[in-house]
Amino acid sequence: MSVFPVILSQDKFIHRDSLKFPVEERALQFGDGVYEVIRIYKGSYYLLDEHIDRLYRSAEAIKIKLSQSKEVLKGLLLELLKRNNITEDAKLYMQVSRGSAPRDHIFPEGVAPNIYAYVQSFPRNLSSLKGGVSVITHRDMRWENCYIKSLNLLPNVMAKQVAKEHGCYEAILHRNGLVTECSASNVYLVKDGKIFTHPTTKNILHGCVRMAIERFVQELEIPLVEEAFLIEDIFEADEIFLSSSTSEITPIVSVDGHQVGDGKPGTITRKLQVAYEKDANIQENLIANV
Repeated sequence: MSVFPVILSQDKFIHRDSLKFPVEERALQFGDGVYEVIRIYKGSYYLLDEHIDRLYRSAEAIKIKLSQSKEVLKGLLLELLKRNNITEDAKLYMQVSRGSAPRDHIFPEGVAPNIYAYVQSFPRNLSSLKGGVSVITHRDMRWENCYIKSLNLLPNVMAKQVAKEHGCYEAILHRNGLVTECSASNVYLVKDGKIFTHPTTKNILHGCVRMAIERFVQELEIPLVEEAFLIEDIFEADEIFLSSSTSEITPIVSVDGHQVGDGKPGTITRKLQVAYEKDANIQENLIANV
């Protein structure tokens, strides 16, 4: 997956090799910042407004004030696509830190936030979307404010690595047996025609694709229950799936080596995948044709 040459730094467009930050950059030394990953289909952003809104909520939660307005930032991100001539499937990574200043735990005064964004090619993972994935369960070792999309991702990285070492796609996280979400996605359980997922508390990230799913289920008249479920409930589920900007809506067919349902992506999951493709204006409609 290649990174396109033009990146956004503050409010300027530069070559990616020209980006330089001082050693005393707070993102590097403290993880003091927030970020977003936005999906791009055929050169167009998907859920751009939702991602921008969440970026500003996360920044506000850790007392970072962005100098650009939402509309100005959106304009810059749209211009970034034009300058790179993006016409393919890709993803944007955008990061905001508190800025560059001599190292001190206390917030520096009079320092402007650092912001940068770049675009990377990112084709759809059709194998996982069509056939489903295997996951493991893993203890949730993160902090209490997971609703903030912060740069402090070490527990997520460790959980994801454990999943990889077990030959799995993701790790379903739990606190004392109560399922929260995955290392890099939200997770849902389907039982008796109802979808269950953890409520939108501070313990989970309020996913942008999750917000879209809330719209889809209303249109499809599928009950969505924001109620946390237990690890043991997983093994009685009819279907399980996860969602994120990079994973879209991905079926889970195995958890800790135990088959979910009949071991194939379920009917409700498929309906949501079709709704996603329609909402994202994905022309191929590959899921609909499975």
